Amino acid sequence: MSWSKYRLHLIIAFLAVVVALAGAYRVLQPADSNEETAQEGGPAGPGGRRGRRHGHDGPTVVTVAEPRIADVPVTIDAVGTAQALNTVTVRTQVDGRLMELGFEDGQDVRKGDVVAKIDPTLYQAAYDQAVAKKAQDEANLANARVDVVRYQKLAASNFGSQQQFATQKALVTQLEAQIRADQGAIDNAKATLDFATIRSPIDGRTGIRLVDVGNILHPSDQSGIVVITQLKPIYVVFTLPQQHLPAAQKAQRKAPAPAVALGPDNATPLDTGVVKVIDNQIDAMTGTVKVRAIFDNRRLALWPGQFVNVRLTVDTLRDAQVLPSVAVQRGPSGPFVYVLNAGENATVSMRPVVISRQDERQAVVASGVAATDKVVTSGFGRLADGSRVRVLDPAAATGEAPSAEGAPVRSRRGRGDKSAGGAAPAGAARP
Repeated sequence: MSWSKYRLHLIIAFLAVVVALAGAYRVLQPADSNEETAQEGGPAGPGGRRGRRHGHDGPTVVTVAEPRIADVPVTIDAVGTAQALNTVTVRTQVDGRLMELGFEDGQDVRKGDVVAKIDPTLYQAAYDQAVAKKAQDEANLANARVDVVRYQKLAASNFGSQQQFATQKALVTQLEAQIRADQGAIDNAKATLDFATIRSPIDGRTGIRLVDVGNILHPSDQSGIVVITQLKPIYVVFTLPQQHLPAAQKAQRKAPAPAVALGPDNATPLDTGVVKVIDNQIDAMTGTVKVRAIFDNRRLALWPGQFVNVRLTVDTLRDAQVLPSVAVQRGPSGPFVYVLNAGENATVSMRPVVISRQDERQAVVASGVAATDKVVTSGFGRLADGSRVRVLDPAAATGEAPSAEGAPVRSRRGRGDKSAGGAAPAGAARP
């Protein structure tokens, strides 16, 4: 056999294998493949594959919502810092050895509670000495008064001189003044003795003690004994941009503006309070003004030095028309919504709207939507002005919901059930 004939036989054999493989593929292809392809936009083959790429001509599955009327608070969000109303560093007012501490670290104390005691020996002795000195002078005064009466009688009967009477009278006056001075010395000694017992000047919570029992303390010591911080109530100081100052001032003139302290997620409320004061000047460097709000802090959710998100309510929009924020879309011409048109063949129209306020949950519509309109809230992926839609029954939302592209997503019914649509989980995809 020549080389050319051998090569011809190889080519024929190769073509036969290719034809056999193609036939086997056609025979073994699943029957539902063509049906699935046809549902997605065309018959099996090249047309079907293009249909899968470009979508189908059926209606888009959507969910809708109606506008609702509600009172919407107008709020301003800010970031602030919690500050204690009062913070006191407890120090001794007299020299002496620290004999006793009257608190545990982190203990709540009341105003007047004993915090520490200094050795009172010297101060007690000084007090006792002052009391004794007054008693001595009071005895001298009593004797001098008796002598005044005696000298007065002698001078009246010419048995004594007027000079002796005047001298004794002056002595009485002198002793009376001395007793007043003695009382002052007693008061001073008593105050010094009382300073040896150190009491809390405020209601609050003690921190970690700064000195141990046995140390010699002096009034000039910088560290002190302990720091007591008042936690209830508590301040939160935050700043507002100067453009929000008129709204804050207007709200404050009516009544103390309500404020809510929020957690790090900017959603969890920690405590509620009111604005106490708006600072009297704007910081020229930052263009902001300081605001101080006060909170009861009964649950101790706020701690001095803590960073806090603050939501300040400055007004309330009465009877406002509200839509879910997801319904509001953005285009080159501004915000718009898709409104469901009435009729047998459900379609949607793209309608421009004016939004006065919007947050992550809701949008306040100033104009563009009627109270009876139904606006699309999901399934925007394949929507356009005039698109045909199929509105998903809210009761069926747990089993079938529109995806972001508008195609229905069915819940899993079983591993072998082809109608379940594969392994897609139940629930709607967020638009």
